[in-house]
Amino acid sequence: MSKPVLQIIIGSTRPGRVGPSIATWFYDLAVADGSFEVELVDLAKVNLPLFDEPKHPLLRSYEHEHTKKWSQTIARADAIVFVIPEYNHSYNAATKNAIDYLNHEWRYKSLGLVSYGGVAMGVRAIQALKPIFMALRLFYCGEVTIPLPTVPVVDGVFSGNDVLNAGAKAILKEIADVAPALKTIRDAHSS
Repeated sequence: MSKPVLQIIIGSTRPGRVGPSIATWFYDLAVADGSFEVELVDLAKVNLPLFDEPKHPLLRSYEHEHTKKWSQTIARADAIVFVIPEYNHSYNAATKNAIDYLNHEWRYKSLGLVSYGGVAMGVRAIQALKPIFMALRLFYCGEVTIPLPTVPVVDGVFSGNDVLNAGAKAILKEIADVAPALKTIRDAHSS
């Protein structure tokens, strides 16, 4: 039996971002866990324009090649971990745009959230995203919130600490535990 595919999605697209460093930290923990095929997906490289499909994503009738490629990428996943910044007490626009492009492709997959920010540690971004993910039928498996003032990215590298590493490992365990059941549900809904 093949390992479930875990996609770690870097939500920030701005120049000078720290998202790739934090995503690499989580990626390394996921690879070391050994339970998954791990893919790193960078929204800056995906480079989706502002949502431009003429038909609603529920119809899965995509006209643009960038949407078709995005659909194929997310359809491949069994589990998703979003690595997102907190901007203005919420999540960033690139993350929401990428989510809104699709519907069915998100359904019945394990979800972890890693957010970062100042004193609030990205908590408000996570809280704002939870109802969206619930509506898309993603199964929430936990979160890690990172206070950059006390656990910073240094020279482009994020190392975490014992508490953050333990939180990340707990998310990975939960994802591994529920991913097989969610695949069964996805398979039942696709037939």
